[in-house]
Amino acid sequence: MSLTAQLRASLHLPGGAALVNGSGYESRAGARGVRRALLEHGHELEVYDLDELLAGERAPIATFPLPWPGWCHGVHSVSPAGDVAVFSGQRAVRAVGLDGQALWEYRHACWGPELGHPHTGEEQQVCRGSEHGSCRVSDDGSLVWAHVVVEPEPGEWQEVWVVLDARDGRELARLPLESAAAGSHQMSHPDGVHMGLEIGMGQDGILLHWARWDGEQLTGWDLNEGMDRILMDVHPAHPGFLTVHHDGWDVRLHALDGSVLARREAPADEDAERVQWSWVCGFVDAATVIAASTDRGRRQPRHWLLDARTLEIRGEITYPGAAVDGCVRPLGDGTWLTYAGTTGTLTRWAAAPA
Repeated sequence: MSLTAQLRASLHLPGGAALVNGSGYESRAGARGVRRALLEHGHELEVYDLDELLAGERAPIATFPLPWPGWCHGVHSVSPAGDVAVFSGQRAVRAVGLDGQALWEYRHACWGPELGHPHTGEEQQVCRGSEHGSCRVSDDGSLVWAHVVVEPEPGEWQEVWVVLDARDGRELARLPLESAAAGSHQMSHPDGVHMGLEIGMGQDGILLHWARWDGEQLTGWDLNEGMDRILMDVHPAHPGFLTVHHDGWDVRLHALDGSVLARREAPADEDAERVQWSWVCGFVDAATVIAASTDRGRRQPRHWLLDARTLEIRGEITYPGAAVDGCVRPLGDGTWLTYAGTTGTLTRWAAAPA
């Protein structure tokens, strides 16, 4: 069955690919459904209200200077009020106000140590390597969750997940991790209590953790026994979360404890040697999931709408008169974004009425 996409908005946005297939999108269910675009431009992080941007407002609601010249990795976060940016650096997590001044800094060991590097004049010197962590401000703005590396003893190295007080960067708790990250990202659960952490380790696969901080105790659990799954999305009106297998074998809907509620393999294609899901999946709304499939022949990925509770395929999406790249960003309100890199066009879509 073919389902036609309906154009809702379109704009030319250089660098907008980060909104669809990178870390440039941040949503907060606990902050009245706030959706933001976080786009790096030169030496600044520009923050936009996504709905206003798609309606034609091109002025950012806030602009923050990037704190470490030469450091272009890490996943950053902005407070619900939009007045503080928290940056995940190579050797520190730093909170910065609208005036560009550092509010606090949480120091940690170096993500990419270079043999013989003196680590002096750190504002200008960056070790080689792309390994990095991530940070996420909680939806109520009170906490910062950060994935960092520490040195328990001289010469030792360990990754940890720390909970920081968003007011001053004071460490409240930490969870030791058994990982060797290439990078990570975090996702807050709409219940306002739980946080998810996905750690990518390159060819060694994916680790997935959930945790909660009750004000006194940090409780964490991993979902890594035979999993190797990428954390894709959660939705305010849905009890579970979505993952895609690292090799694209299936899409799964999970309860928070990791148990599988539904599973769907990629749709068959007689003309393709192997069809698999690509790393694109999420809630269009509480009833609908969007996912993308690809084949070994590397044809243009195909987008599909699935039932959010059973993951049954409802149909394939067609885009009338538009060039659409493979990635897609569902927004949870019945719409989704695509980006055409050839034209630099960001487009918002909805499913046309049946």
